[in-house]
Amino acid sequence: MEARIIIMAGTNQFALLFKRRFMPLFLTQFLGAFNDNFFKSALMMLITYRLGDEAGLDSRILVNAAAGVFILPFFVFAPVARDLADKYDRSDLMRWIKFAEIVIMSGAALGFYLNSLYFLMAVLFLMGAQSAFFSPAKYSILPQHLPEEELIAGNGLIQMGTYLAILTGTISGGLIILRENGIYLTGGIAVSIAAAGWLSSMFIPPTKPIEPNRKVSFAIIRPTIQMFSEIIPMKNVFGSMLAISWFWLVGATFLAQFPTYSRLILGTDESVATSFLAIFSCGIGLGSMACNAILKGKVTTKYVPSAAYGIAIASGLLWYVSDRPPVSPDAPIIGALEFFSKPENFMITFCLFAIAFCGGLYIVPLYAVMQTKAPEEKVSGVIACSNISDSLFMSVAALGAGFLISWGISIPQIFLTMGPTTFIVGLLVGMI
Repeated sequence: MEARIIIMAGTNQFALLFKRRFMPLFLTQFLGAFNDNFFKSALMMLITYRLGDEAGLDSRILVNAAAGVFILPFFVFAPVARDLADKYDRSDLMRWIKFAEIVIMSGAALGFYLNSLYFLMAVLFLMGAQSAFFSPAKYSILPQHLPEEELIAGNGLIQMGTYLAILTGTISGGLIILRENGIYLTGGIAVSIAAAGWLSSMFIPPTKPIEPNRKVSFAIIRPTIQMFSEIIPMKNVFGSMLAISWFWLVGATFLAQFPTYSRLILGTDESVATSFLAIFSCGIGLGSMACNAILKGKVTTKYVPSAAYGIAIASGLLWYVSDRPPVSPDAPIIGALEFFSKPENFMITFCLFAIAFCGGLYIVPLYAVMQTKAPEEKVSGVIACSNISDSLFMSVAALGAGFLISWGISIPQIFLTMGPTTFIVGLLVGMI
């Protein structure tokens, strides 16, 4: 009977959504990811269409600066986030962080009301900080609540929910903020979502603190170096961490180019760029969900190289079908309905979906490896280091794409560079 239950848990991941040991965490994570992207999207739109001009600053520079402000806390607070996740009951820690989100989002509502760019940038930094503290607790609590045979299913659901939250949060924030009374509506929604996240966190089951006597260090450089020095000897864990960061680099590269790619290469309006975001998010979600069926609950990187090769091949195909002359500035702009009705654009849609689907297959087993192959007392440190590595790789993606474009490299050619490099990453993962 016990074996039958384990088998069912390994194959029917949706059963976890009816378990208290998973559902409250899933909902808390979903609401938090939604709010992060809802607020960021609203702020980016406000900067682009209003605050940048009012401040007399280039909105393009401000948007990139805002992205950096959000990422910075992942570098700064990684050591203390690790210490807190090990010292306290992680369910309690998440409740404290979610309560802090209510306060922070109340500040966001005030910032929107005051129409203050710098106040809102400070709030954005605090949102990044609460995400930096939440992430180690979120991923390290999973192996405390789920047996190993359920970790693939649990991580798959978390990734699916996260990308669905990113999609809906990004679209909602951009649509609502610029409408009449949008600043009030945006502030109210952000505070309400934060409150809902705190409420759902109240139902996360308690866990035993890993190291209750841990001394919390507020230093930055030395503890960070120490965390990495402890992880590097764990070949499979460190390799999985770097492989995950590579995926974030690839994903950030594609997502950042969608608006310009849609307008300048395809001659389409913003509805097509938004559709690409939806396709990409749904693809990653479905790929993440498919992992459990393919691996049957077994934690292994067996198919990760194949997923990397799939990303590489689809990236090359996307370059091939996108290799078109630049659109004339005088050419009529077409919408999503007309774009997707043309047969020649089917391969673009297919390639984007294939890249994302393979990405879901790629990333979920790597998270499970980090959670199971690292000693229990090191898992939160591994996740904290992974956050630093992810942020660094995403920063490299932004800078690298900017340099390539300045050197005359086209956007489809940037997509092409993701092919051979990801193929090499797949070969290296196969050696872990």
